[in-house]
Amino acid sequence: MSVYVKNVIMIEGQVQKKRIAELEADGYYVIKLMKTNKNGMPDILAIKPGADVIFSEVKTKKGVVSKLQEFRIKELKGYGFKAEVYREGQ
Repeated sequence: MSVYVKNVIMIEGQVQKKRIAELEADGYYVIKLMKTNKNGMPDILAIKPGADVIFSEVKTKKGVVSKLQEFRIKELKGYGFKAEVYREGQ
């Protein structure tokens, strides 16, 4: 899936790189999750010194969050973690 931004087509991988750069600039240690034991986990795990943790599911503007991804985000929030759907343009 792609989205037009300033006359450039952004694919989800490019949006992920942008979000990773933003989080690292804010002092987070960032891990791109490729495969986990739980389907539907967010794309990015960001950990700040002192254990401030963010799980970030990255989507283009038109990208669709699956029901399983919505469940995992709610589950993570239930454990007290910050979990988000990050879209280009935020």
